[in-house]
Amino acid sequence: MSGGPPKTPAPAPFSCTYSSNIPELLQQLNCTLALSTYQAGKVVLLSSPDGERLVQLPRTFRKPMGIALEGGKLAVATLDEAIVLSNSPELAQHYPKKPATYDALFMPRATYYTGQVDIHDLEWGVDGLYAVNTSFSCICRIDDNFSFTPVWKPPFISKLAHEDRCHLNGMAMAEGRPRFATAFNAGDSRQSWRENITETGVLMDVGSGEAIANGLPMPHSPRLYDGRLFVLLSASGELVQVDTNNGKTETVCRLDGFVRGLCRCEDYVFVGLSRLRQNSSTFAKLPFAHRAQQAGIAVVHLPTGALSGFIRYQASVDEIYDVRVLPGLRRPNILNPYEAQHRLGLSTPEATYWANPQ
Repeated sequence: MSGGPPKTPAPAPFSCTYSSNIPELLQQLNCTLALSTYQAGKVVLLSSPDGERLVQLPRTFRKPMGIALEGGKLAVATLDEAIVLSNSPELAQHYPKKPATYDALFMPRATYYTGQVDIHDLEWGVDGLYAVNTSFSCICRIDDNFSFTPVWKPPFISKLAHEDRCHLNGMAMAEGRPRFATAFNAGDSRQSWRENITETGVLMDVGSGEAIANGLPMPHSPRLYDGRLFVLLSASGELVQVDTNNGKTETVCRLDGFVRGLCRCEDYVFVGLSRLRQNSSTFAKLPFAHRAQQAGIAVVHLPTGALSGFIRYQASVDEIYDVRVLPGLRRPNILNPYEAQHRLGLSTPEATYWANPQ
């Protein structure tokens, strides 16, 4: 006979716990959350169809990073592609595996082959798809002409090179164009940002090229909400508001973890939290590394800075890059381009069809 207490069964894949108000809040806001986890290779949709339970839908994408949304069009940055998906509520209604279940279905409709340029933030703009090209230290447009078309680089970057010189990562849009950008430092040599990673971050004005704030601890996810600029400081676990006139930061909320991925819906912002790798030479330097043991999403009431709820993963998800609100959708579905099923969903301007498998 074997001794000792019985072993606790491992949690099921993508199992999570959440505060009791999360399903009701998603129903109240009439939205679904989408998160990207490059570590798990998934885009995960989190919905509450009834206000009482949280439903997850994980879909495989190869190293998904930034997620962009404009109307019914979604784009996902992956390992070496930018994949564009379009919502078809009609195909959703007759989805063969679960008819009359989903109110949206994002179908793959185009793929841009960018090559491995380590795209981080991704946004739709007035003239197409904008991306933060971290490998080449620039902001670029993604289209069918080239791997990418550079539109801006920090003034301290002397030339475009596949060297991730300053770890340019974040982009805030205004009037359909990049307005602010974040990087880990102002270096101009291969991966120079690794030298003093927690104290050299910079927030830049894209129009002037000037630094608004320096010495930031690993800034990510700059966002403009009602004319106010918010940034996540990953190495200190803070959501801050930045005064663009003098660069001063004001802490909105302090979260006990590595924050990255930010999106707003009405008075609430959803912040991605990553579980830090203890064997990482980068993450091990962070002051809260021993406490950042939960990955998930924190919900912050923006007017007060109060923590209003949380989702915490028990399995599968360790590192989150982006969080995106899908407004007006209670139970969306998404198909990836790697499996055959998406090829059966056909749409024209007048009609939709689910074809029979050949």
